[in-house]
Amino acid sequence: MEKARIMVIDDEESMCKFMQIMLKKEGYGVSSAQSGKEALEELQNSHYDLVIADLMMPEMNGLELLSKVKSIDPELNFIVMTAYASVDTAIEALKKGAFDYIAKPFKVDELKITIKKSLEQKRIVKENLDLKRQLKKEFSLDSFIGDTPEIIEMKKLVEKVALTDSTVLIQGESGTGKELVAKAIHHHSRRADKPFVTINCAALPETLLESELFGHTKGAFTGAIKDKEGLFFVADGGTFFLDEIGVISQAIQVKLLRVLEEKEITPVGSTKPIQVEVRLIAATNADLEQEVKLGNFRADLFYRLNVIPIHIPTLRERKDDIKLLTFYFIKKYCEKLQIKEKSISDEAMNKLLSYSWPGNARELENTMERAILLAKDDEVKIKDLPENILSGEAVKLIEETRPETPTLETIEKSYIYWVLQRADWQKSKAAQILGIDSSTLYRKIEKYQLKEK
Repeated sequence: MEKARIMVIDDEESMCKFMQIMLKKEGYGVSSAQSGKEALEELQNSHYDLVIADLMMPEMNGLELLSKVKSIDPELNFIVMTAYASVDTAIEALKKGAFDYIAKPFKVDELKITIKKSLEQKRIVKENLDLKRQLKKEFSLDSFIGDTPEIIEMKKLVEKVALTDSTVLIQGESGTGKELVAKAIHHHSRRADKPFVTINCAALPETLLESELFGHTKGAFTGAIKDKEGLFFVADGGTFFLDEIGVISQAIQVKLLRVLEEKEITPVGSTKPIQVEVRLIAATNADLEQEVKLGNFRADLFYRLNVIPIHIPTLRERKDDIKLLTFYFIKKYCEKLQIKEKSISDEAMNKLLSYSWPGNARELENTMERAILLAKDDEVKIKDLPENILSGEAVKLIEETRPETPTLETIEKSYIYWVLQRADWQKSKAAQILGIDSSTLYRKIEKYQLKEK
């Protein structure tokens, strides 16, 4: 690890020499200067992690030097040395951004501890900044691959939405990237430093989902051995992403409406409401307007959620992005496996382009991960692709129903049935292939009345 660099400034040459000898023994890189002007010239030309300066110096005192150093590098830590009689001035230095002060004559061990604390604090700050930059990059809209007009318009809308606190409803099929869009909204918003909490509403039964969302009190039901904070409470001040919101019961819909209208939750078993301030982003692959007409979803909640609707196009609606995504996933998994980046044959690419992708970008990603693992040389060939893509069987299943423009339900039903057949009706395996929870798959099987032949 690179050793920390420290600049010592004191008008007394003996103090500079003492500090250099002592700090070099501790393993630091040390430079010294006997005036503020000399120090500033060095600081402008070289990188340092810490400045230690005497407060009382001719021409330019420590406070003046502190202000100028902070203008050069606001993140550079500064420790002031002062005589006991000048403690008030040292406190003034702390108000102006100094990390700490140490009174002369000081104990060497005391100075060493102060330096270690300063460098540790700087390291933590740097790590946090690096993490924030990484998160911003990871969840930026650049990670949503696509340059078709529909995707460009969607990204523009997401950028505008992120600057507001409005409730957002993201609509799109499974695998289109709804959670990616929700994360991008959060990480580009003023709430980026606050929690981002997510839950898949279809993954839990109603009783457990209510407890997870709103919390419960001890003894509220069998097994409630202690109070539990709900996820709305955990998300306070941040963003709460509710995926597959179309499956929630009428009872939970009423409670959710109260959160949006009153900004408060009531834990299960309690009568005392708790105030929460949360930005809500909901997502669904269902047609909520149709569910409202059928009486399955409350109209008042739908209108509360649908303040800013964002529609994510399916992959079959943006065929031009299939190539972009394919090359992106090839690069991603070659880097992950630490192997030379592979190419893809024209024949294999044509098969990808002609496939209907009912599982959208998630299915394409799974396909390319598998192909990279199977490809024996530096090129992904047609033999490395799964059978359903080669045969176009998912398309055939849809076409068997005869409509020229199949509905979303027809496509979903056909694809789920095909995957179940491929998985020999092992539902956990089929759910994994589909990228959904087993409980969601069971509901789909019941909804479409799918049966093993």
